[in-house]
Amino acid sequence: MLIGEVSRRSGVSARMLRHYESLGLVRPSGRTGSGYREYSAEDIRRIFHIESLRSLGLSLREIGRALDDPGFTASALVDDLIRQTSDRIAAETELLRRLRRIRSAEPAGWEDVLRVVALLQALGSKSADARQRAALSSGEEVPVPVEALVEAVLGETEPNVAGALRWALARAGDGGTALLAEGLGSPAAAVRERAVRSLAEMPGDEAATRLRGALADPEFAVRAIAALALGARGVADAVPTLIDMIVVGRNDTDAADALGALATDTATADRIATALADRLAHDITEAPARGRLTQALADIPGATATRALGELSHDGDRAVALTAAYLLRLREAG
Repeated sequence: MLIGEVSRRSGVSARMLRHYESLGLVRPSGRTGSGYREYSAEDIRRIFHIESLRSLGLSLREIGRALDDPGFTASALVDDLIRQTSDRIAAETELLRRLRRIRSAEPAGWEDVLRVVALLQALGSKSADARQRAALSSGEEVPVPVEALVEAVLGETEPNVAGALRWALARAGDGGTALLAEGLGSPAAAVRERAVRSLAEMPGDEAATRLRGALADPEFAVRAIAALALGARGVADAVPTLIDMIVVGRNDTDAADALGALATDTATADRIATALADRLAHDITEAPARGRLTQALADIPGATATRALGELSHDGDRAVALTAAYLLRLREAG
């Protein structure tokens, strides 16, 4: 079969067939009397093998080895192709992500594009100072991609840089709230904690809703941050976790202050006072925890808290009784 017919049947151009021949990949088995290349059935089969291997991404040199080297291992070749393809996909995915972030900043011209690129590079710098400067300067000249800020804040371990990133994210608007919520689903407790810290500084009802969900987190530190943030927003759902914080002595003063701030109406004040009294009556045996719970009643107004303090003034734990009696006198004097 002559080269033109082979090209037509195989879909490989005559020029490429000559290139294959120059590389030694396929050699026509014969020549016609006029000197034209003549391909046998075996030659054509080899051409199809070459094209099949090219479709897998092999270079022509690798194809030559695969077809001619008896010691060439097919499984090793496939494993290497998988690795190369995975690396290429990862690189292309990262490039696509970066391009989308640049587009989301809506650059007006190449100067804006270059500024966004520089900002993204700084946010990913190994230098904490560079990352902090990037966070503090974000949004000054061009809008910073919110996705980049969220990614940075969820991965940041340096407290000062994390604070700057949370500040920048809060300035960027509500767009980061949903992305931060994805961080709450991370299997890593540290990532969930960073997410809830960031949500605590985000305005709006959506952030409050996400924080409510964080009250069920298996990690106490995550629940505690969410509870303090919700307490500051006047959300009474935080009460049980705030009381837990007082019991374990973790940010207990802040938790007691939050309970006091929540007790703005009679119903909520009575609910908090009852919950504190129940913990004292049933759950708490260690003296320091009982003392902290008693002290927390000081900032809770209303008859229920006063009655609880009256009962505690006769408590078998002398320290608790003295604290309760002192708090009662302060109420009477007030």
